[in-house]
Amino acid sequence: MAQPTLVKPGTKVKLADYDPDYHGSLSKRDPEVAQRLEAAATSMYKLQQRLYAESEQALLIVLQAMDTGGKDGTIRHVMSGLNPQGCHVASFKVPTTQELAHDFLWRVHRQTPRKGQIAVFNRSHYEDVLVVRVHKLVPKKVWRRRYRQINEFERLLTETGTRILKFFLYISKDEQKERLEARLRDPSKHWKFSVADLKERKLWDQYMEAYEDALTNCNTEAAPWHIIPANRKWYRNMVVAETIEATLRDMDPQWPETDVDLSDIVVE
Repeated sequence: MAQPTLVKPGTKVKLADYDPDYHGSLSKRDPEVAQRLEAAATSMYKLQQRLYAESEQALLIVLQAMDTGGKDGTIRHVMSGLNPQGCHVASFKVPTTQELAHDFLWRVHRQTPRKGQIAVFNRSHYEDVLVVRVHKLVPKKVWRRRYRQINEFERLLTETGTRILKFFLYISKDEQKERLEARLRDPSKHWKFSVADLKERKLWDQYMEAYEDALTNCNTEAAPWHIIPANRKWYRNMVVAETIEATLRDMDPQWPETDVDLSDIVVE
C-alpha cells in the first residue's frame, strides 16, 4: 500500500507512522522516475505561463525540514524549469531588529506572491512555532497562540486567491548524520557545514515533537500539509513536482480574453 503524503485535516500527526525512506516499488535508476519528473516539470512550466498571463490567482509553496532535509535541493531540481519572471524564493533566517519590532507574520506577509506569481518559502512562518518553541525564545502561551494566528493568516491568503502548498521534507536522524558527514568529506560543501547544525541535532526529539504539533494544529482544508519521504532525494523531487503540477492543474488558470477584435489586424 502506498504511503500517503497528504495529511487529512483533523488528524493527530505521529511521525512514527511515516517512513522517511519510503519510495514505493521504484528505484533511482528506474526510467519511470526521470520520465515522471520531466513530465511534471514540462506541465508545470506550461501552467505557470497561463497563471502569469491570467494574473488572478497565486501559488505559495512552503518548504520545511530539519537541517540537511533538502529544501535547497528541492528548489534546485523541481523549480529550475519555471520562468523566474513569475517565481521568487524567500528564505527566512534569524529575524532582523526591524522584523522583531513587528508581529511575527509581518516579514512573511511581505513575501507572499502577488496574483499571477509563484512564491517558494525556504523555511517560513512555521519557524515561529518550531525553533522559537524548542529554544524557548518566547513563553509557551505565546507560541501556542500562533497556531491559531497562522491558520487565520493562511485562511486570509486562500480566501483572496492564493493557493497554499505546505511540504514537510521528512528525513530520518540517521540520514541527517550521513548528509552532515558527506559535507565534512567534500571540500566543495564545507561552506554548507555549520557547527550550529550539530547543536540543533542534539535537539532532534524536541523538534520532532514541535513538528508533530505544528502539522496537527495547522492543517486545514484550505492549507493542508504534505509529509514527503525525503531520505531519497530522487523520490522527494518526483513527489513534490507531481504535487505542484497537480495543484496548478486544479487551479486551472486560463489565457485571458482580449478586449479587442484581432481578426482584422494586419502587421505591416
